[in-house]
Amino acid sequence: MLKEEGIPFINREYTREPLSEAELRDVFAKLGVQPRDLLRTRDKAYKELGLSGDEDSDTLFAHMAAHPTLVQRPIGVLGERAIVGRPHTELLKLLE
Repeated sequence: MLKEEGIPFINREYTREPLSEAELRDVFAKLGVQPRDLLRTRDKAYKELGLSGDEDSDTLFAHMAAHPTLVQRPIGVLGERAIVGRPHTELLKLLE
């Protein structure tokens, strides 16, 4: 969608180059949400790890760094702002 709009972007393939815990903390701070707010509860890793969603943020960040599929996506970041691209058109709000 961004390509179609002629908007330059960098796509980071989260399964090949997952975000570190520090990067996750930074992105979530920009989003203004807690890790449980974007935890994918239907993900295979969620079940395998026995997560409930009630874990503390440190625990969830560690699991999200080790299992990047646990994080809702896509997430767009522009400077100090970030937004979850659900639906994808939400990403355009970063340009406003």
